[in-house]
Amino acid sequence: MKEQLVTERKKLLTSIEKLLEGPMIFLGFVWLVLLVIELVWGLNKPLEYASLTIWIVFIIDFIVKFILAPGKVSFLKRNWLTAISLLIPALRVFRIFRIVRLLRGLRGIRLVRIVSSLNRSMRSLGATMKRRAAGYVLTITLIVTFAGAAGMYALENSTPGFNNYGMALWWTAMRVITAGNEFNPSTPEGRGLAFLIAVFGYTIFGYVTATFATFFIGRDAEEKDAPVAGTKDIEELKSSIETLTKLIEELKKGKNNNVIKG
Repeated sequence: MKEQLVTERKKLLTSIEKLLEGPMIFLGFVWLVLLVIELVWGLNKPLEYASLTIWIVFIIDFIVKFILAPGKVSFLKRNWLTAISLLIPALRVFRIFRIVRLLRGLRGIRLVRIVSSLNRSMRSLGATMKRRAAGYVLTITLIVTFAGAAGMYALENSTPGFNNYGMALWWTAMRVITAGNEFNPSTPEGRGLAFLIAVFGYTIFGYVTATFATFFIGRDAEEKDAPVAGTKDIEELKSSIETLTKLIEELKKGKNNNVIKG
């Protein structure tokens, strides 16, 4: 009975995730855009209400999934960054408390919010582009570049090289492509975000290098005088083996028929 209940809850959870996947992905990207606008220019009242509404929708979605999840602890382990991303905006909503106002002023809270929001967007993008590796990498690189630049500007706007969003965007783009430039962040939070951007850049650089290597090796393998067997050669070899197998089977059948007749 208990196993059947767990199975039914898993099925219901899967159905809800499939049903809400599209809308939640869309809202996730809208929320990230609103975060970038807030960090760079600030939100007016309508945009602030829109961000608050999306946040409430995310909380409801998280609570429903948490209730339906058979393993609560494993669910929280898989979604701990999502939980943090939902907790941080509460500091803004309940800023009437003095301790909350103090925490809200810390740059570390901004850093956690940026990272957790990026994590939500990356997971949403990964869910919708499972088999489009190149498109996924390109899109997530653009997202990290623009959102990371907003974070660097919010954390380092008093530091030379980050005086406006355009300069922060240039710095972040150079860091993503592992080129770098003469400016460096001065705050611990800015350095932490810069480190994460650099790790992402080196990871993407390795992926792009491997992709190009695979492409050129594949092109070389298609040549007739290539030292490595290409896809065409392997297919031809498989076809020849299949033909030989059929001939052997026919010979065996003929031999058996002759034995029977004899």
